Amino acid sequence: MDLIEIYNQMNLFGKANNMHFKIINPGHIEYFLTIEDKHLATYHNAHGGMIAAFMDGVIGVAALSAIAHEGKLANTVEYKITFLRPAKLGNQLKGVGKVDFKGKSIIISSGEIFNSSGELIAKATGTFTSYSAEKILK
Repeated sequence: MDLIEIYNQMNLFGKANNMHFKIINPGHIEYFLTIEDKHLATYHNAHGGMIAAFMDGVIGVAALSAIAHEGKLANTVEYKITFLRPAKLGNQLKGVGKVDFKGKSIIISSGEIFNSSGELIAKATGTFTSYSAEKILK
């Protein structure tokens, strides 16, 4: 089983929130989430923390997709997110993540999240550290 399949099985947060992704190319992914009642902070708008968590997945899976073939996983070191518009109940969000830099142990990736109308609602850049998957898969 490859590391992407293992990640999908282990990602309980993604499962609980009906999130799924596809890898376009190593280092370039698309991630999907439909805003449901459980994601709301107000009657119509998603909680910023939910969008931030989704973005962490967007840019984190971009990083993972660039290194999984090397037997490595990625952890978030830090990221900065800018919220531009609210995500509304029923919006089908699409996150696009890309790796901007891949070093020996540091990866920088960026992401954008779009609403159902194709409007940009959030942008982010993050730093990730890579490590051998053997550390946790023993």
